[in-house]
Amino acid sequence: MSARELKQYLKELNKEQLEEQLLDLYKRFREVKEYYDFAFNPKENELLEQCRFLIGKEYFPVNGRKAKARRSVGQKWVRKLKLFGAEPSLIANIMLYNVEIAQAWSREKKPAPESFYRSIFKSFDEALVYISENGLQKEFSLRIDKITGECFVQNWPNRSLFERLAEMYTSGNDC
Repeated sequence: MSARELKQYLKELNKEQLEEQLLDLYKRFREVKEYYDFAFNPKENELLEQCRFLIGKEYFPVNGRKAKARRSVGQKWVRKLKLFGAEPSLIANIMLYNVEIAQAWSREKKPAPESFYRSIFKSFDEALVYISENGLQKEFSLRIDKITGECFVQNWPNRSLFERLAEMYTSGNDC
């Protein structure tokens, strides 16, 4: 069904039928329930803490299991926050946290596979693009510098790429 056909179908429904449809979607699909729960009661601080906990658990499991260190867990939360329409600074915060927690894990797990460094660089790149698009460079410049510095402290193989990328975005030049 196309959007146009759906729009036509919805026009044919009366208010009560439309309410029933929305309630049915709310009950059936977890994503719809999460969206409406966030839309009407954002509680962004609670969501931020939940994101941080679950991303952190990926690198430092609380039950003693081996860390999986998957960047995708953080990326999933970023997509969800964007879908919910969360504040850009909250999304940028989670994007940078995903890089920072990976660096904390890397500090303990030397050396990490080459794919790990490439993956975290990609996350850093995506974060800086998002931060630049939303004009948040000043708000996050210290954290960006700290991430870049940590790459040098840990002697990451792609540390110069982190530095160049950070300079590009924090100096006011757009890519």
